[in-house]
Amino acid sequence: MLAARTRRSATRLIRRLGVLRLIRCTDGAIAVEFGLVAAPFVAMLFAILQTTLVFFAGRVLDTAVAQSARLILTGQAQDQGMNQSAFASAVCGKIYALFNCSSLMIDVQTSGSFSNANTSMPGLTFNQQGQVTNTWQYQPGNPGDIVVVRVMYQWPVFLGPLSFNLSNLSNGKRLLMSSAAFKNEPYQ
Repeated sequence: MLAARTRRSATRLIRRLGVLRLIRCTDGAIAVEFGLVAAPFVAMLFAILQTTLVFFAGRVLDTAVAQSARLILTGQAQDQGMNQSAFASAVCGKIYALFNCSSLMIDVQTSGSFSNANTSMPGLTFNQQGQVTNTWQYQPGNPGDIVVVRVMYQWPVFLGPLSFNLSNLSNGKRLLMSSAAFKNEPYQ
């Protein structure tokens, strides 16, 4: 009894919505309407997917920098005599398959105070081949120093339909940057 009532309600709903008329319609109006809506829909879908991927990659980078900066904060990097490439390997070990580790740019600087610490997005300079020519520092500091760890990565973005563009660099890529600023604690 309940199934029959549900079936009748569904049939009435289908008739009310005119679904049967749409199925039988062969004059091409539906195809034209779909054509008008398809391009913006695909553009919006592509933009959502690309934006999601950029935000996800930024979050992965944030997590890796926070975990790696603890090596300097706790004095492990200084005790082990880590240089910039060893610290880059430590960061790379915390970043999964999303990033090309050889393209990470790592800058570790010390500062006398938090107000003088450089946490800004750097201006990148490129050579003729499109490679970054900036030089990055590696100064893990001593106990009591203010340290700023900045890790940058050029994330490839693709120009989507309707000119959707997430790039913020002249080479068409997006610069992702994560930083950690802290005061080195006395080591024990």
